[in-house]
Amino acid sequence: MPELSHAAGQIISYLEMCQAWSASLEKGMNFHLRPDRSVVLMSRRSNAPYRDRIEEDGRVLIYEGHDIARKVGSPEPKSVDQPRLTPTGRLTQNGLFERAALAAKEGGRAAEVIAVYEKIHAGIWAFNGMFLLTDAWLEAQSGRKVFKFRLELDESELNLEAVSDVVSEPTRVIPSAVKLEVWTRDDGKCVLCGSAENLHYDHDVPYSKGGSSLTAKNIRLLCARHNLAKSDKIE
Repeated sequence: MPELSHAAGQIISYLEMCQAWSASLEKGMNFHLRPDRSVVLMSRRSNAPYRDRIEEDGRVLIYEGHDIARKVGSPEPKSVDQPRLTPTGRLTQNGLFERAALAAKEGGRAAEVIAVYEKIHAGIWAFNGMFLLTDAWLEAQSGRKVFKFRLELDESELNLEAVSDVVSEPTRVIPSAVKLEVWTRDDGKCVLCGSAENLHYDHDVPYSKGGSSLTAKNIRLLCARHNLAKSDKIE
């Protein structure tokens, strides 16, 4: 299986994302797609089905577990507790992630490494980076119980040679609203050459030099070529 070569902030298609993992990523939670890697898909858009959130200035993601499948004759998914077990007694994806998180929290195993992708637009995703699964708990929400998972950015997994944005800003996740605003404003193309290939979210002024991840004014789309060219000029 090929090594994952995405860099934090890179924009990829759904097909490219599936090809990178040699899997059809139809589920939001994908435990152990590789022996030491799992994948979660998140969305913080207004119509997202789950309440994922970003904390600690982009270093931590709180990822919500998933509901039962919608089936004829079954309860409305949002009306019942999120399941830990399937009807046959096997662990669901919620259960698998919970077991791994609690084992890591208690020191019984190393934290699971999670690749996190965020939906930006139909068929368009951004790679948020690699995170460590460090905790899990149940939370009351609208009269039912839902799973919450704490994911902490794993800086040891950053591809520091891939793009300048990772070098200058390795520890901040750009908020979803900002990503969508930038994608729409820049028309899904590099602002310098108009390319729609191999795009990345770039901080115009790096965080280390006082730039912000929280405003679209400081974020733009660059192709890999211009992003790398920028890195040569950062002192």
